[in-house]
Amino acid sequence: MNTMRVNNDGGSIAVEVHGDGPLVLCVPGMGESRSSFRHLCLAESGFRVAILDLRGHGDSSVDFEDYDDPATARDILAVISHLGGPATVIGNSMGAAAAVIAATEYPDAVNGLVLIGPFVRDHGPAAALRFALMKPWGPIVWTMYHRKLFGDITPDDHAEHLTLTRQLLKRPGRWRAFERTARTSHAPAEAALPKVNVPTLVIMGDKDPDFRDPEAEAIWVAGNTRGRHTMIPGARHYPMAEQPEAVSSVITPFLKEITNG
Repeated sequence: MNTMRVNNDGGSIAVEVHGDGPLVLCVPGMGESRSSFRHLCLAESGFRVAILDLRGHGDSSVDFEDYDDPATARDILAVISHLGGPATVIGNSMGAAAAVIAATEYPDAVNGLVLIGPFVRDHGPAAALRFALMKPWGPIVWTMYHRKLFGDITPDDHAEHLTLTRQLLKRPGRWRAFERTARTSHAPAEAALPKVNVPTLVIMGDKDPDFRDPEAEAIWVAGNTRGRHTMIPGARHYPMAEQPEAVSSVITPFLKEITNG
């Protein structure tokens, strides 16, 4: 494993890199860190896998002006440029929205998209959650809500992961960055969806509480990107952290299709 920092927009993005081969870049969702992809072992299938921390999350810095989807898209492109692309981008939640924007703004840098539990438009419980995350009650609200975003099937280290996630958000400047991230509008991503011109795979947990009808949302996103979708039975908002083997078994053939043209 190689861990580095990529400078962009006046701050630095922490990036962890595993393996060799075609580049795959993983982008976590709001409130999470690169640890959410810890069990998605794509490097073992012949890929060079990079995982970043969002601005103000994990080990990335907090000295940014913007924390929205277009800003994260710029970070995605900066990391791909630093590592040497193109890359297939795997985005979870709001990371999916940023991935869509990156793919449409610089199509030569992104050769495929995997959108997991994608928040690519404004709606559902998460839209109301933004206003509940303000201090002093915000950390308690997030802790309770975050626990409900995982299904009954989880890895052995799930409790440790939840503890780490809470600890990372307590570091200096992190909660303010998290609040600003939570105010993000996904309208730019929704506008970009029809412009996607790369192979796209949508993965959704069929119990995802962030969507009133998870499969309908997956079908809608896939239809707007001319992609395809797969449902993970029993999973909620973080399928790759809940059932990594099931998710890997879907993603790996898709990545190989892209590699083989």
